[in-house]
Amino acid sequence: MTTTLEKTLYTAKATATSGREGRAKSDDGLLDVGLAAPKAMGGNGQGTNPEQLFAAGYAACFGSAAAHVARAQKIKSGPISVTAEVSIGPVGQGFGLAVVLEVSIPELEREAAQQLIETAHQVCPYSNATRGNIDVQLRLA
Repeated sequence: MTTTLEKTLYTAKATATSGREGRAKSDDGLLDVGLAAPKAMGGNGQGTNPEQLFAAGYAACFGSAAAHVARAQKIKSGPISVTAEVSIGPVGQGFGLAVVLEVSIPELEREAAQQLIETAHQVCPYSNATRGNIDVQLRLA
């Protein structure tokens, strides 16, 4: 299923040169990182990699989605922390990703926190983009 935006709120623009062994820069200059394949994949590990960038983006986005749901439902969630683990591995002739989102909402009762993260998973743009394409597991810390 393809999703068509009803309205564009923001567009991020970044350019990567030389793949995993190059640089990635945003058009506003706020992101400017050297890239390197991780040692586990035969690289030198002397820079960040696409999986780390994806993990950081997904964690931040999911945390914002959870906070949005809490506000909409008038729930006082307290601080929300999300750790994303992004794994890469072979799939058929290519490569694929798998994600584990570990969410901590210590000020909410466990059942309420679980419901909140399940609803956030339906709202989060990263979750919507990956749904049906990669395995995403939600874990409540």
